[in-house]
Amino acid sequence: MITPAYVRKMAAYNTEMNRRLYDAAQHLDDTERRANRGAFFGSIQGTLSHLVWADQMWMSRFDGGEKPTVPLTQSGALFTEFAPMRIAREAEDARMTGWATHVTQDWLDGDLSWFSGATQSQRTAGRALLVMHVFNHQTHHRGQAHALLTRAEQDTGATDLFVLAP
Repeated sequence: MITPAYVRKMAAYNTEMNRRLYDAAQHLDDTERRANRGAFFGSIQGTLSHLVWADQMWMSRFDGGEKPTVPLTQSGALFTEFAPMRIAREAEDARMTGWATHVTQDWLDGDLSWFSGATQSQRTAGRALLVMHVFNHQTHHRGQAHALLTRAEQDTGATDLFVLAP
């Protein structure tokens, strides 16, 4: 389905796109970042906060490390300040990149079981599918944040995978 090389490429792309979003968002003041702009998580801040939360949650399942301290319903408010959120984003990107360097095909070909707070049930799925879900989820919400930043007249530069991925 997917390979370790795919995981590493997507982790690198994720890191670069997050850097670009945060670079653009830092030009806005707190009021502009927190303004409800009609996205699923309301604001640019809420959307970016949810993305950090989701990556922390999935990485805790993949690497056994720490998970977020709040439930999904509060993920958009995990961070109230931009600077600490950016630090957490950079740490999570480093965590994901480090994890990706050790992913093997055998690991990807296996299953993962976890308790899903979103569905309130025990779940089992193929790890490859779940890794693809994580990258798809990131792209989905980063696309929302990109649209909100564009509407706020901020530029992230190129976003195409084939342009940015090493």
